[in-house]
Amino acid sequence: MTILVAGAGIAGLTFALTCHQIGVTARLFEQVSEIRPLGVGINLQPHAVRELVELGLTDELEAIGIRTREVAYFSKHGHLIWSEVRGLDAGYDWPQFSVHRGKLQLMLTRAVQQRLGPDALQTGWKAGGFSQDGDQVSLHLKNREGDTRTEHGHLLIAADGIHSAIRAQMNPDEGPPIWGGAVLWRATSHAKTFLTGASMAMAGHEWQKFVTYPISAPDPETGLAEINWVAELKKKPDALWNREDWNRPGKLADFLPSFETWRFDWLDVPALIRSAETIYEYPMVDRDPLDNWRQGRATLIGDAAHPMYPIGSNGASQAILDARVLGQCIVARGLSETALITYEEQRRPATSRIVAANRGNGPDQIMQVVEEKCQGMFDTITDVISARELEDHAARYKALAGFDRETLNSRPPLISPGDRAAAIAGRSDV
Repeated sequence: MTILVAGAGIAGLTFALTCHQIGVTARLFEQVSEIRPLGVGINLQPHAVRELVELGLTDELEAIGIRTREVAYFSKHGHLIWSEVRGLDAGYDWPQFSVHRGKLQLMLTRAVQQRLGPDALQTGWKAGGFSQDGDQVSLHLKNREGDTRTEHGHLLIAADGIHSAIRAQMNPDEGPPIWGGAVLWRATSHAKTFLTGASMAMAGHEWQKFVTYPISAPDPETGLAEINWVAELKKKPDALWNREDWNRPGKLADFLPSFETWRFDWLDVPALIRSAETIYEYPMVDRDPLDNWRQGRATLIGDAAHPMYPIGSNGASQAILDARVLGQCIVARGLSETALITYEEQRRPATSRIVAANRGNGPDQIMQVVEEKCQGMFDTITDVISARELEDHAARYKALAGFDRETLNSRPPLISPGDRAAAIAGRSDV
């Protein structure tokens, strides 16, 4: 009984580890020839960290990430709008982590190779499509040399990202990802930490924003940490830009002039930008939510299912939740279409709501509210917006994204020790 997984990003790797936990054979196929620690920083919310902890990865997370202690929102003038403690300091039973995305992927890759065996993950093979025959699904693969092969299994999980070939086959008329007008310049710099030393800070408003947080501890000799940052400028959606360049080197001239005056008492933004070695430019894109993720014994997961704007620190977290909920459904329903249906019933409505909320600027919208009220200038924030409004705004997004503290702390594990897939335990599909 084998599950085929197309893609070895965060979603695919987490799902493979989940398969190992519940006693199911998984085989992964990744298009890159070598998985390397590429990318920039991301945040993992407590609901996602819980799932990695329950996969036995606590020490590995601690080794590569920083426990996020605070999230803080500022106006474009550097004035504090709202801050709140996060993770364990906020009463969660699990921390929030700031981590380099590439290091997280590499950590998960090593765990897959150690637990599932060195042959479970095969690189250099890109998903080209799939076909089905009865209770079997076939994944069609190709490599850069033009060679092809076909693998067979009982389920196919498409974790092949925003440009998923499996999603495209299921939805041939969908077209390219949707650009809403925002462009991100992303990088890491070595610099001093700020605020609490483990803060995630956001400044600006809907049309111009800067996000930054450390993803390493300070070097004991230099005192410098690896600081992740994102500079965002939003244009009209019909503006001319490099929409299809997903990993284009960024040019300082395209965005730095807009941030030259952003020198706050807690952070010198232009100095941080200038200290980066390499800057990448990303159009901020997503896709419209689908009415259906499944076709027979194949389904979508992670960015293949619900690519969303990188707002609210939820892309990687939701991919991890997908993997774990899918595993939970396989425990209950076996390697069956019923398991895929149950998974989709739980995850598709929830993630569709987050996609919509992030298009509305998610929790970051509080900065735009303040910008509209006073252009970001105030002596006391409560003269502009009440403390209750600020608290309610933050609480609504946590509940929407699934990390309301009381709900998360009180719910039982999605997968408990000893859980095994229904098919493995000898139960029939239900």
